[in-house]
Amino acid sequence: MKEVPRNFFMQDVCSVAKKLLGCAFVRELSDGSRLAGRIVETEAYAHSNDPASHSRSGKTPRNAVMFGPPGHLYVYFTYGMHYCCNVVTGAEGRGEAILLRALEPLSGIALMAVKRYGKKDMNAREVRDLSRGPARLCRAFGIGREQNGADLCSGEFRILQADPAAEIQIGCSSRIGIREGCSHPWRFYIQNNPWVSGPARNVQA
Repeated sequence: MKEVPRNFFMQDVCSVAKKLLGCAFVRELSDGSRLAGRIVETEAYAHSNDPASHSRSGKTPRNAVMFGPPGHLYVYFTYGMHYCCNVVTGAEGRGEAILLRALEPLSGIALMAVKRYGKKDMNAREVRDLSRGPARLCRAFGIGREQNGADLCSGEFRILQADPAAEIQIGCSSRIGIREGCSHPWRFYIQNNPWVSGPARNVQA
C-alpha cells in the first residue's frame, strides 16, 4: 500500500472523507512498533458555514491546526476526558477537517490493547470496541495533545491508500454526537463493518 500524497488532502472535505474509507491509518513508534487500523468511519466538518465545525467562528489557539496546511492531524480534548483526532483538508486557511470515527484493527493489536485497556488479552467485546469510536481509537493509538499538528506525510503517522481490489459499499448519514448541524449528511462509513461506531441509518452514498 502506498502513502497518500499531500494533494490527496487538498480535495473537497466530503470527497476526502469518503476516499479515506478503506485506507490504513498507521503510526510508527520510536521503538519500531507499528500500529495500524483500517479507516471504516469518518465525519466531515467544513468551514464557517458549518455550525458544528470548530472553525465556524474563526481561528483560535485551540483550532489553529485546522487552518494550517492540509495533511496534518488536528487533535482536540473534549468533555474533560477524551481526545479526538481529525485529518485537515482543503487549502491552507480554510479551516476544514475530517474526524476519524472508527478503525478496524490491523496490526499492533496487542500494543493497542495495552494502551486502551492496560492488558494484552481481550474478550470478543473488547476486541470490537478497541478502536470503535473517536476517543477509543485515540487511546488505542496513544494519541493526545502532543500529536496535535503531526504531519501525515512525514514523521510517525501515515495514511496508506486503500486496496484498489477491495470492494466496499459506502453508507452515509447525518453526523452524530453533536447538537448543531445535525442535518448535514456528512458521516460516511463502510456498510456492514462491525467496527463502525454508530448506526447505519441512511442511504448508500
